Amino acid sequence: MTLSVGFLGYRFIGTAHANALARLGMFFPDAPAVERDVLVGRDEEALSEAVDQLGFDRYATDWREVVDEVDVFYNLGPNNVHADPSIAALEADTHVFCEKPLAHTLEDAERMTEAARDSDATAGVAFNYRFVPAIQYARRLIDEGELGDIHHVRAEYLQDWLVDPTAPWSWRNSEEIAGSGALGDLGAHSLDLAQYLLDEQITRVSGHLKTFVDERPVPGESGSALDAEGQDAVETRPVTVDDAYTAQVEFGNGAMGVFEASRYAAGHKNSNVIEINGSEGSLRFDLERLNELEVHTGDSRGFETVMVTDPGDPYVDHWWPPGHVLGWEHTLIHENYEFLTAVASDESHSPDFEAGLAVQRILDAIERSDDRGEWVSL
Repeated sequence: MTLSVGFLGYRFIGTAHANALARLGMFFPDAPAVERDVLVGRDEEALSEAVDQLGFDRYATDWREVVDEVDVFYNLGPNNVHADPSIAALEADTHVFCEKPLAHTLEDAERMTEAARDSDATAGVAFNYRFVPAIQYARRLIDEGELGDIHHVRAEYLQDWLVDPTAPWSWRNSEEIAGSGALGDLGAHSLDLAQYLLDEQITRVSGHLKTFVDERPVPGESGSALDAEGQDAVETRPVTVDDAYTAQVEFGNGAMGVFEASRYAAGHKNSNVIEINGSEGSLRFDLERLNELEVHTGDSRGFETVMVTDPGDPYVDHWWPPGHVLGWEHTLIHENYEFLTAVASDESHSPDFEAGLAVQRILDAIERSDDRGEWVSL
């Protein structure tokens, strides 16, 4: 069985998923065969180049023309185009894999999840950090009771690509397109990871959002007006999302959590850190050292750094000898393997749209908490 695949989107994350599909059969021989059929976008010139670069057979400029022509539809576009194409694909019983966050609004996320419930197709959401071997090893330790009763979670996701106030405006700076800023872009990962590791849902939140730069220059454009020094004035657009957020949360089992994310944290390139503290031990993971897990259990005096690269560790038997480390791109290969295997087996996939909706509800509650200045229950 060969699955024909269509992609909506072909830039950063589209390239990452295309790379995953190209490597899939090489390292996971039991994975379903995949045909990269059609690439969808608006810029026909860029599309024609991307088709060759990413190994697709053809391109289209309207997703409506292709959602019922492929077996699997990957929605990798900006957040505000997640809903309608995904819903149309699901209504055609085309399997859908959608990037996170599930949508740019809670209302759209609910519509998408309802469509997934009504469809015979498999729907998955791309929380790729679940598929880091060290994260799966951490889940195993927690499930086996090595940390005892979980009391506390700390999670931070820090980047610095917007520290420079002259960094150009992009769709990620627009509430209308993205929905939120660091909260949805980065915080969604942390919130999903915490719920996945604890196997517990967040039940109430207290949130704070902050925007540090109110407008940014439009890339490659300038206005006709002159500034005070007689130079061409640079056209700018308003930033309508948060640059950073913090949140306190409570889980269903009574554990507490502290979360934060910022795209304004100088010196941090992609620091996705989560720490779990229990009655018998603790663990800590940092994406910038994704082959390692810091663990404290039993009578040990402090944390020990465990290299999660042995053949018995999750997914590692498909790759290299111990110590020959994996990278970020491997997380997408793992999640594509799991999703496409579920599709070929006519089974559900985890995380599914229900998991995406659960995170979307938390994002919405954090924003409402910031607006009201009070705790919000989910």
